[in-house]
Amino acid sequence: MTMPATIVHFVGAGPGAADLLTVRATRLLGEADVVLYPGTYLDPDVLSHVSPGAELVDTQGLDLDQISARLIAAARTAKQVVRLTSGDPSLYSALAEQTRRLAAEGVAWDVTPGVPAYAAAAALVGTELTVPLVSQSVVLTRTRARSSAMPETEALATFASTRATLVLHLAITRVRALMAEIEPECGADCPVVVVHRASQPGERVLRGTVATIADLVDAAGLRQAAVILVGRALADDGGESWLYAAHRDRSVTSPSRTPTG
Repeated sequence: MTMPATIVHFVGAGPGAADLLTVRATRLLGEADVVLYPGTYLDPDVLSHVSPGAELVDTQGLDLDQISARLIAAARTAKQVVRLTSGDPSLYSALAEQTRRLAAEGVAWDVTPGVPAYAAAAALVGTELTVPLVSQSVVLTRTRARSSAMPETEALATFASTRATLVLHLAITRVRALMAEIEPECGADCPVVVVHRASQPGERVLRGTVATIADLVDAAGLRQAAVILVGRALADDGGESWLYAAHRDRSVTSPSRTPTG
């Protein structure tokens, strides 16, 4: 069976900087006839990769059905369409809802990953989120404010009890309540870093603890576009990886490869 040509591309725009898009993303933007983008979270320079003749649609004032209708209408005129998402489409991008609507209308689509916001935040502060003997897991989650309900099994305190590094999205307006929720598990002195608009003009980093970070956020007046990192791994005083240890016997890690040809 011959598959239809892909004409709707969901593309991760990365954390915001125009030079943190993938090569594939910039190519798709340059080829697109229509580009739908999230104006609230995107550095306008990202759109410099779009061809001058392309139609630009800012989705910040549109609901899901309106966005999907624009995608379907463009696809039916045989145009190449890019739907930009902030960060990576695998996280909080409404990818499932949009592709479900496209599939129902017989519109083909694909996904191009992007640099996730939490990775850009960690890079900006120069930290690893998985430190040996401290934390080897990362929990990516969000909180409920003006958004859909969280599953009952995904309470923040439950995640905090694992002592994994926590990455909180869409949570900056509730930081005080969230810190109170996790303090019994993490401790008041647990390091917290808030990164606002990582990689974009006006990026900002706040460093504190579970006990102090809410006051810092209030003083800075941050209300959106921030990622909250919580965990002992942020203190950078853990162990060292066995993988790279000098005493490790590397002669038995994998079979040798003999060049061929």
